[in-house]
Amino acid sequence: MADQREEEVRIVVGVDGSDSSKQALRWAVRQAEFTGGVVEAVTAWDFPQFHGALGWLPPTSGDEAALEDRARSDLANAVEETVGSQPPVEVRTDARYGTPASVLLDAARGASLLVVGSRGLGGFAGLLLGSVAQHCTQHAACPVVVIRDGGSGARGE
Repeated sequence: MADQREEEVRIVVGVDGSDSSKQALRWAVRQAEFTGGVVEAVTAWDFPQFHGALGWLPPTSGDEAALEDRARSDLANAVEETVGSQPPVEVRTDARYGTPASVLLDAARGASLLVVGSRGLGGFAGLLLGSVAQHCTQHAACPVVVIRDGGSGARGE
């Protein structure tokens, strides 16, 4: 069994720029430090619901590239703002087309752990658990950690 390769501990974390997702990213980085793993920070991008003056129109390839570039840039900025330019573990970034829940579930296939914030940028602030977090906890093929907003444990304080 000596020739069996050790599997990489890969922690996927959803990052949408919200405070909750930044807390989830901090938690994922600390967990990766403990386990010797890597963090994959993932964001989803999609076309605006009403794309064009007359309702939904097929986007031009330039629109698609601009939306994806914006998502990649926003993700890189959120990661650097949250864990710095030289985080203590490897942090990979990935911006994927699709809805947040489906993108995270796809990214988490084969991962050791999926980490999400309890509330993202959308939805209703009064809900205890966001729809993306709830969907991930119900459908992920790996363990899911939901980091709740405002708890001192989420910041490690």
